[in-house]
Amino acid sequence: MLAVAAAAVGAFFYLQHSEPAWWARLWYPLSYASIVRGHAANYHLNPALLAAVIEEESKFDANARSRAGAIGLMQLTPQTAEGIAQYTGGSKFVLSDLTNPEINVRYGAWYLRHLLDKYGDERTALAAYNAGQDNVDRWLAAGEGIQFPETRTYVDRVERLKGIYRRAYASELGLNR
Repeated sequence: MLAVAAAAVGAFFYLQHSEPAWWARLWYPLSYASIVRGHAANYHLNPALLAAVIEEESKFDANARSRAGAIGLMQLTPQTAEGIAQYTGGSKFVLSDLTNPEINVRYGAWYLRHLLDKYGDERTALAAYNAGQDNVDRWLAAGEGIQFPETRTYVDRVERLKGIYRRAYASELGLNR
């Protein structure tokens, strides 16, 4: 009995480390693939990156809400979303827009593209997505790296998830392996 339990634990750790596509799909589901693929194409984003941000932000829960007031798949604050709405074809922003997966991902994809264009670097853009542009601008002006440990962890996790989503969902995301 002990040998069977040890083998099961060993197999679990092996699968966690090697992460074959079928295993990754169990742990990291992909919802809204067509929305992710469409907005990634529209905003010239890697769809695996967009899926990774959504996974890290909300676990693909369209109704997710944070203590900081962020809402939806990409965890946008109403203030940020209201500003984005005018750049993405929205005429009148309403709070319920943030629980609509299509609108939330459109706004979040636009914002992520904006940050990538502004900073020219994926890790810095992800840091700004998590910690805010003001913090990142302050760190850059002081010649410092990411100052918040939770933001460093966030960036590392999104980068790891990007690889997982690229491997596990290449066909659903329209990626070449």
